[in-house]
Amino acid sequence: MVTAREIAQLCGVSVATVSRVFNRPATVSEATRTHVERVARELDFSPNESARALSRQRSAMVGLVWDTDHRRPGWRHPFLQDLLLGLKSALSSHGYHLLLLATSDDARNRHPGVSLADPVGYVGMTRRHHLAGLVLIDSGTDAEAFGTFAQSGLPCVALDVALSGPRATYVTSDNAAGAAEAVRHLAGLGHRRIATITGPRGNAPAAARTEGYRRGLAEAGLPVREDYVVTGDFYRESGFVGMRRLLARKDPPTAVFAASDEMAVGALLAARAAGLRVPDDLAVVGFDDIEVASLVDPALTTVAQDKPGFGTAAAGALLAMIENVGAPEPVRLPTKLVIRDSCGA
Repeated sequence: MVTAREIAQLCGVSVATVSRVFNRPATVSEATRTHVERVARELDFSPNESARALSRQRSAMVGLVWDTDHRRPGWRHPFLQDLLLGLKSALSSHGYHLLLLATSDDARNRHPGVSLADPVGYVGMTRRHHLAGLVLIDSGTDAEAFGTFAQSGLPCVALDVALSGPRATYVTSDNAAGAAEAVRHLAGLGHRRIATITGPRGNAPAAARTEGYRRGLAEAGLPVREDYVVTGDFYRESGFVGMRRLLARKDPPTAVFAASDEMAVGALLAARAAGLRVPDDLAVVGFDDIEVASLVDPALTTVAQDKPGFGTAAAGALLAMIENVGAPEPVRLPTKLVIRDSCGA
């Protein structure tokens, strides 16, 4: 294996210069940098990442803090899978890697001090490993721990969770605006009994989409009926159960806005089980625009989130903080209504 010392001898420079080429290229002349990089490529030289991390006091590794406990199904949600692919791609294009940090109850039992039950210990662990920064995904119960991260001085970007700190920010979609647009669309098709199946209580995107549902009704001149608001958990089974509850009303809704596509698919199945035709007897609109939305029958009208944009924005904000630019302003990405067959338009 070729060493930095051998590269230095072949190039006629010091080992420290070789180190600066790969760690602080701006401090080396362009001619020297080009010469060292060319020789390194020819000899297939790769800098030792551990040594680089020590010299820079940070690695090229970004930690992903996300509860992976099998009893919490968040990691299986298709939208989050697509979002993470975008994030990984955006970080990789800048030479950074994504490391999943276990935060489950099982990890807490085996390794005290490395779970979100002990955020201070967790922060210490990330510093010991010289992580460049953190991406935070909330499981619904991690707000206190995320506050500790935000105040730690570590570069932190949260997804769909409002976060503020000296080197902390967040990225989210304009959930309320997207939900309001979906409801206005249904009202524009002539529907007056419009229900919603919401996301879980305590979840920020779910709350914003419920707010948007209410706002959309008000903008259409329609009253909010609390018996038309049922709670789900973003997953298919809760959409099925919620739809059955709504159909059991004396005057069931003629249209439903589900706060996720997974729940919208569950609503479609419940309608079919009840002998209803979608969209003739019932209109359904979802949220997310995951792959299954265009594959179900009828194809699902939905509010699309900018999944690649999520990854790009989160990576950009994190890299800005890693390079000591400061904490960027929070990013709120626009949504788009994608009209397919399930609403009858």
